[in-house]
Amino acid sequence: MARLPRLTLADQPHHVIQRGNNRQAVFIDRADREMLLGLLGENAARFGIALHAYVLMDNHFHLLATPSSADGLPQWMQAIGRRYVRYFNDRHGRSGTLWEGRYKSALIQTDRYLLACMAYIDLNPVRAGIAAEARDYPWSSHAHYAGLRHDKLLTPHPLYWALGNTPFAREAAYADLVRAGVPATDQAELTEATLHGWAVGDRDFLESLQKATPRRVLKARPGRPPAAQS
Repeated sequence: MARLPRLTLADQPHHVIQRGNNRQAVFIDRADREMLLGLLGENAARFGIALHAYVLMDNHFHLLATPSSADGLPQWMQAIGRRYVRYFNDRHGRSGTLWEGRYKSALIQTDRYLLACMAYIDLNPVRAGIAAEARDYPWSSHAHYAGLRHDKLLTPHPLYWALGNTPFAREAAYADLVRAGVPATDQAELTEATLHGWAVGDRDFLESLQKATPRRVLKARPGRPPAAQS
């Protein structure tokens, strides 16, 4: 079966996952992580990408980003992926593929899922058991939004600005949101949709989205289509 084209639209947030081949490590040390972050920032400007959130784990990474054009996201990821593989192979004396095929992505409903997706990304190290709290992990965007450091890579989404009228209020509200966690249903929907390339949102959002693209936005129902009535 031919795979579907990517579901990417301009001015819509997308959750992205890129994994190492066979779950192998794609970051060995600090220098590797700093290299990828540098590539993210350099190419975001080049391809018109607003990066809202990220986390770099050992064998994969997550991004939340809004492209200004339909082609921006795939071009961004391709440029980053190719350059990083050359760097990683040269630095670590290896050859061959690094990534587990194409990156995975899901287009998400902004008002319903954007902040939940940010918290989902921040909490990856906690779910993996390598950090007690999101604030303890240095390789994510959480520290920026919680007021612990400034991260020039990031473009805060308007929904983050709406969390409070002052920096302190926004930072406190966001930290509370992350501490509260992501509901299991939201977490499952974000994971499933991203790994399979679908959209995440309520019925009205998905119906509206389907009108904007010929590409199917939801998984097809199992079974054969009903026979035409004569």
